[in-house]
Amino acid sequence: MKISYNWLRTLINIDLPPQSIGEKLTSSGLEVEGIENFESIKGGLIGIVVGEVKSCEKHPNADRLRITQVDIGSDKLLQIVCGAPNVAVGQKVLVAPVGATVHPTEGEPFEIKLSKIRGEQSEGMICAEDELGLGKSHEGILVLPDTYEIGQLATTYFQVYNDSIFEIGLTANRGDAASHLGVARDLRALTNCEIVRHEAIYKLPTPNQSMVIDVEVNDTDSCIRYSGISISGIVVKPSPEWMQMRLKAIGLNPINNIVDITNYIMHELGQPLHAFDADKILGKKIIVQKAKAGSIFTTLDGVERKLNGTECMICDTERPLAIAGVYGGLQSGITTDTNNIFIESAYFNPVSIRKTAKYHGLSTDSSFRYERGTDPQITDDAIKRAVQLIMECAGGEVSSNISDYYPVPVKPAEIAFRIQKFYDLIGQTIPIEKIVSILNGLGISVHQHQEGILNLIVPPYKGDVTREADVSEEILRIYGLDNIEIPSQLKSSLARSADEDAWLLKGKVAQFLTANGFVEMLSNSLTKSEYYEDDERKHAIKLLNPLSNDLNILRMSLLYNGLEMIQYNKNRKINDIRAFEFGFVYRQAGEKFIETSLLSMFLSGNRVPENWQHSDSETTLFQLKSYAAQLFNVLGINGYNWKYDSNHHEFSITIELAHNNITLGYLGLVKPNLSRKFDIETPVLSAIFDWKKLLEANKKSAFKLKEVSPFPAVRRDLALLIDKSVQYASIEQTVRKCNAQLIKEVSIFDIYEGDKLPQGKKSYAISIMLQNEEKTMTDEETDKVMKQVISQLQKETGAELRA
Repeated sequence: MKISYNWLRTLINIDLPPQSIGEKLTSSGLEVEGIENFESIKGGLIGIVVGEVKSCEKHPNADRLRITQVDIGSDKLLQIVCGAPNVAVGQKVLVAPVGATVHPTEGEPFEIKLSKIRGEQSEGMICAEDELGLGKSHEGILVLPDTYEIGQLATTYFQVYNDSIFEIGLTANRGDAASHLGVARDLRALTNCEIVRHEAIYKLPTPNQSMVIDVEVNDTDSCIRYSGISISGIVVKPSPEWMQMRLKAIGLNPINNIVDITNYIMHELGQPLHAFDADKILGKKIIVQKAKAGSIFTTLDGVERKLNGTECMICDTERPLAIAGVYGGLQSGITTDTNNIFIESAYFNPVSIRKTAKYHGLSTDSSFRYERGTDPQITDDAIKRAVQLIMECAGGEVSSNISDYYPVPVKPAEIAFRIQKFYDLIGQTIPIEKIVSILNGLGISVHQHQEGILNLIVPPYKGDVTREADVSEEILRIYGLDNIEIPSQLKSSLARSADEDAWLLKGKVAQFLTANGFVEMLSNSLTKSEYYEDDERKHAIKLLNPLSNDLNILRMSLLYNGLEMIQYNKNRKINDIRAFEFGFVYRQAGEKFIETSLLSMFLSGNRVPENWQHSDSETTLFQLKSYAAQLFNVLGINGYNWKYDSNHHEFSITIELAHNNITLGYLGLVKPNLSRKFDIETPVLSAIFDWKKLLEANKKSAFKLKEVSPFPAVRRDLALLIDKSVQYASIEQTVRKCNAQLIKEVSIFDIYEGDKLPQGKKSYAISIMLQNEEKTMTDEETDKVMKQVISQLQKETGAELRA
């Protein structure tokens, strides 16, 4: 939200500089994200002067250039090479001398330097209007009236509007501050400066009753108050310069005087208005009612929108004219031919407006304010202010009384505020006079003060103040949290959490991964439903009121968050990625909502940074498998199994990890066509584990200490000829089953596939470490175990010993 410093000062008598105001607003909760300087003419015409062309001769080396001598009131004439076709002797022109910076209408600013053009020296620039940001014409230089004086600054004749603009990050609960008046209220409480009595409170002229438009409200749930007035005989034309400058300063493009006035009042008072062409209101009647489901309505932007039947619509006797509080209709909009208008000023239900705006994907300045809650008490004052400005800027006559539908007025909240409880909460006392001053500055009046209790009346525009705690927050944000003293001692009783072991283990895992070059990531639990197949989408938990179409469900996998992260980093030339995340995924099963805690790991790019020793060392699945094995060792999980699977819908190569026949997770190579959807051309490796199951496996794997055996281990190597379809994991599992007590380690150290082997065969060279922890193994014992191993391998995997 943008707030103009100049505009703000018309509402409150404050002399503080913009920087000080920004600091005060930020400390009070209205975070000023930045302060920008606004200039109606870019660069402010600084350094630009009025000159007169004294001579104009043809350039000796260029047919289209002229060499001019220009008087800018200095000791000597400036020689300027000019290419404009209309330059002539005697003209008064705008000159940018050497050292001045020119800010064109389009393009980047540039500094004028002493230069040579086709061999002739040029000491400045005679400017066209687009070269100074004064317009878009570039047909020739800007010729000034003869009355302009030589040597005068351009700002003498061209008024430059300067302003400071606050960019405020408005939170959803501060609808009361969504205007210049709202910000002025906070400043009043912060500085004790007075708000200027506003022009909106003035007496309307007597209406001529020539154009009375009746109002009927049928949708009473969505429309709590509806005010309107008719004005006839107006002239639609550009709004005055001062109004255009204020609107431009906060980022709005002026349209015409009527539309500009409604926008002006919305940003000044926080009350959205809408102007209808009264001659297009059929039956001379406004009806506020629910939309007809399935009907089509064309909004001001020319888009046809299908209504779902929940929208509150502003209609005449035959057709809809506007989506209430969100967008006007094309058929009743203001045009240059409009002579009579009807001004709407209403208070709509914030929930109704929010649902409508989200459903249609519309976010307007009007809906922004209605969604957060406007002031139901100000609708008639806003109309009076509109009438005043319209009659000043567009003429016309008031043609009806203010029609005001307000059957059940919104009552101010009444809160009993206990002073001592407030002191106990903040840990110190604040003078009661200061508390009352802050409350009055915010518009909260003290109705009664007795026995340490303030009976407060909270105006309806402060919709977020409904409880005693809310009042405490309002006082504290104005008083300043920095002014609350920090005690010298803090006392607290600490209780051991049942989840402490899980947190400690999570920290241990994170420490292991970061030590191996992984970076922890934290991604959004909201994601887009398009990531998932139709069968999966049936189990998605959909948001009733999504922030956007891209964030409409709760995520069902951590994979897509990882792919988004890799895409983001690769777009910024960070190609070697190792990352992990602890996060929840969600799905719906019938009426139940299921939340699952997962651990994800991602690898992409090179195994080590590119250098002269390793020019090409791409990450492989075996590296990820190694990290997973080390992770299980950190967790103390023993006896887990690896199982290869080629049917996973997201991975082209998948390894499933199980413990005691319970699947703990899987890892694999993400399918290339899936990676390419995220513009990732390099391989992506990912591991996804069920964190809860890992914790359970950790508890079941008892940690034991034992002495190091003094007896030596024995190594035996086998060269096996096997079918290409046989996986190493099945070989390792077969070997370990033969004698788990003596076989301590199984590893593969060579793989051979070539034309010297039978077709469809490959060769694995494996090593087996055997050790008896109670005595030295004899050759007979070793041979016995190895015979059993060979027999089982032949039986279960079809392996043959190679000679």
